Amino acid sequence: MEKEPIEELFKKLQNQFDFEEPHKGHESRFLEKLKQPTAEVQQNKKKFNIWMPLSIAASLALVFVLSKQILMPTQSIKEQVVEIAPEASNTEFYFTSLVEEQINLLEAERTPVTDQLVDDTLEQLQKLEKDYQKLEKELVNGGNSKLILNAMIINFETRITLVKEVLTTIEDIKNLNEINDANITI
Repeated sequence: MEKEPIEELFKKLQNQFDFEEPHKGHESRFLEKLKQPTAEVQQNKKKFNIWMPLSIAASLALVFVLSKQILMPTQSIKEQVVEIAPEASNTEFYFTSLVEEQINLLEAERTPVTDQLVDDTLEQLQKLEKDYQKLEKELVNGGNSKLILNAMIINFETRITLVKEVLTTIEDIKNLNEINDANITI
């Protein structure tokens, strides 16, 4: 499209202009209306004044919560326990290493005769581990920390005692089998 010069545009629109004058008092009525806002305009201002800041605040809160959840990963139970009771981490490491050492000794003693006993012991240890995880959750959820930490230590001690007793029982079984073997060969 070519731009027309302004003179040509006015020539084309020459007979189409509105030359009528407004009624008398038009200007004063118009100015009066400008000075007095209508009820609809006042309601719109009230709506704007009440809802606009609330909607902005709600939007900002929603964006904040979503960004926090997306950008900040949630801590694991173990990390939360360490925050609540830093000494629990050291204690857990110590007892876990002891329990692992005992389990390795137990696995080394596995024979066809003791196989069922070892399997039952490992199953009991898994139950104790689940109980320990429940204690961790209770600690994180705001339970009595001294009581729960004590229960966690007792849990580890129970595991160690269990494995030691089973190892003693396995030794007794081995000794009994040796005695029986000795009696049979005589």
